[in-house]
Amino acid sequence: MTYATDLKPLGPVDTTVRKAQATLDELWAQTNVETRAYTGNMIALTVKRHLGRVQEALAGLEGRYAGRQIIGVMDGTDDLTVHAALVPQTGGLYVERLTLEASPEQLQGAILPLIRPATVNHVWWGADSRPEGTLLAELTEIADQVIVDSLTLDVPPSRHYALADLGWSRSAGWREALAQLFDSPDAARQLGRVTHLTVRHAGKKDLPARLFAGFIASTLGWTDLSTVDFRLGRCGRENGDLCGVELRGDGVHFSLKAEQGDITLAACHWDDVQRVTEVTVPSMTLAQGLARVMARPERGEVFERAWALAKETL
Repeated sequence: MTYATDLKPLGPVDTTVRKAQATLDELWAQTNVETRAYTGNMIALTVKRHLGRVQEALAGLEGRYAGRQIIGVMDGTDDLTVHAALVPQTGGLYVERLTLEASPEQLQGAILPLIRPATVNHVWWGADSRPEGTLLAELTEIADQVIVDSLTLDVPPSRHYALADLGWSRSAGWREALAQLFDSPDAARQLGRVTHLTVRHAGKKDLPARLFAGFIASTLGWTDLSTVDFRLGRCGRENGDLCGVELRGDGVHFSLKAEQGDITLAACHWDDVQRVTEVTVPSMTLAQGLARVMARPERGEVFERAWALAKETL
């Protein structure tokens, strides 16, 4: 990675695993850059159908967290192909990108030699299907952070690496907005009266909503999600994003409801108290979600409690 201006893409150039570093060196020579800074490795595993989305998300990282990107396309041809490139990023950065297409078995032996040593390793499972074989398991052995849809893939939190869930990361704004509802001491005193919860989500993907519900339930001291309803919302946000939440009980009602744009309506009602205000809960792109989990790891114990409660509902 190097800071520069008016950068042009260099590559992709066909190469091999053995010659990949030499090919990258040749590309660097065309930049007339004398020094390079390496911030880490991002190993993204995906399939052809999602390759464009993965490339777009990685481009949005601006090279701040991983100076080398290794994309493994798991439904490639029978013959392993390797493409090397220097990709310009927003902000005047070059990032090394190695794209491999092969079967998971072939990728297993090809990716490890390409990982730059002595840096942080981020492993991202960028596919909807569950992993087959030992490719993901092998990479988690050398990973500092594993980024997955943890409920879909049934990847539990581990002490060996930091587990990051993109659905959890992208709900950060909602968790912060919910906490603001109870900033005042008189509102916080009503939490013990809450007995039911409804979470609304956009599209069919409800796993981020289940994690969000697990977070609320664990905060309230609930032992399960038996009094939680998950409902489809229509708020114009991406599939899986949250649309709103309601906390109810005898004489109490607290809610967040997504309106147009990034505006969310926040309402509190108990006894003779009624409060309505607007807060900002911006939607988060895939690239922004990736950047957040790489730059600001979540508190592990909070996520683990939410994950355990959400997992019981599947």
